[in-house]
Amino acid sequence: MKTTARERGEGQGDGRGRAERGAPDGEGPISPGRPAAPVSRPDVRAPAIPVFLYHSVMDDPPDWIAEFTVTPRQFAAHLDAVVRSGRTPVTISTIADHLAGRAPLPTRPVLLTFDDGFADLPGPTAEALAERALPATAYLTTGAIAPGGRSLLPPAPMMTLARAAELERYGMEIGSHTVTHAQLDTLSAKDLAYELRTSKAVLEDALGHEVRHLAYPHGYNSPRVRAMSARAGYETATAVRHALSSDRDERYRIARLIVRRTHTVADVENWLAGAGARVAPYRDGPKTIAWRWYRRARAMVHGPEFAG
Repeated sequence: MKTTARERGEGQGDGRGRAERGAPDGEGPISPGRPAAPVSRPDVRAPAIPVFLYHSVMDDPPDWIAEFTVTPRQFAAHLDAVVRSGRTPVTISTIADHLAGRAPLPTRPVLLTFDDGFADLPGPTAEALAERALPATAYLTTGAIAPGGRSLLPPAPMMTLARAAELERYGMEIGSHTVTHAQLDTLSAKDLAYELRTSKAVLEDALGHEVRHLAYPHGYNSPRVRAMSARAGYETATAVRHALSSDRDERYRIARLIVRRTHTVADVENWLAGAGARVAPYRDGPKTIAWRWYRRARAMVHGPEFAG
């Protein structure tokens, strides 16, 4: 399925945008009615690793997240495709161990990740994963789920911080998705440190152990953001890029495939075959870099903005 430019480019985010996020990058928008592309030959330069990015699983989501919400029926079909693929489901720590040189990867790994912390996650979504013995990684926006917290996320049914430990009992690994879900690459050093360190501390206090992994809101990052993420104590960070990851990917911008409501089981099967998307790592393109500078200029005028 064809993807928007901003899904493919790094620092561009996770494609949640409306008019403003129609920034150019070459191939045009997704056509919801377009049939899935046939399974193509996997990229042989680096073994492809599909890292799926989900947000919410529900039938009637708020409008702002609807495009990136799948129904329970769709989700079940996706999970069944993962099981049929014969890939080895892992959490982000397995990828971290490989990229740090501590351990080899299992045969044909696949990762399922969830951003933000919507209310379905510790309930029917976790149950659907557990029924198939599929581990996952959940990146939580602490300002949206902690008591008295504040975030830039629009209104939506969210889980509570108290249920984070419950996710671990279901076999999920917990990572940070910052405090407010701001565009990290537009923030001052002080605000960036707050987003990275405070969210980590809040989750560690709730879980009683170290939190080592981060997901950039909307995928937005930069060399400075990546360096500060490492200094804040994170061992990996996932971006978006709407690309396949690989065993040679970068620890602080691991590529993910953002799952839209319009994606079909055939799309999922294509990605599981290691096809249908570019394979990371690769360099940012000029349009990605230009988009980043545009957003920074906006932030200087308007202040921190929602990454979504």
